[in-house]
Amino acid sequence: MSLLSKKALVLLLAVATGLGALNAQAAKATSSDNAPAQQVSMLGGKFTFSLPKGFIANPLPASPDGATGTLYSNATTKTVVIAAENTLPKGISVKDNDGQFLDSTVADFDSAQRTSLPDYNKLSEKSLTRKTGLGLRQVDGTATQGGGMTLTTTLMAASGTRMTVIQVISRPGDMAAHETLIKQIVSGK
Repeated sequence: MSLLSKKALVLLLAVATGLGALNAQAAKATSSDNAPAQQVSMLGGKFTFSLPKGFIANPLPASPDGATGTLYSNATTKTVVIAAENTLPKGISVKDNDGQFLDSTVADFDSAQRTSLPDYNKLSEKSLTRKTGLGLRQVDGTATQGGGMTLTTTLMAASGTRMTVIQVISRPGDMAAHETLIKQIVSGK
């Protein structure tokens, strides 16, 4: 595993290990029925998307290494979206669609998920390119988190000296709504 992949994995693990608590927080959140649509911009505007009405934004505390993020929760649908971004190690810069970096990051992420979540089941993995040329990797899976089975989709992208991870967590019984939300995020609409 390269140093670059290990550093990227640190960000991914930080997101993955907090999911149980975040799912519980989303389930206990105040009513989100009247919350406005949320506009999200990452990687200096290269990765933008909107979340539908009902999601409440809560900034996550910055990590010591500079990772920042926001937790978007919808108590009605019991859906959580975590959008996190971090700077790559000093001196590292990647292209907008750096297949080697993204593939290595996905492999490390998959290994970490299998280690930290005993019943993790990877359902699919996709390589996508947005209209802007930004490469994405999408990993779909299931695992028990926060007291119940969850459906997760993790999107990873990098550009220049920044990397972003977006994780969508839903209940498995709402697969259609989960897939619709993923399409909305990936398309940038």
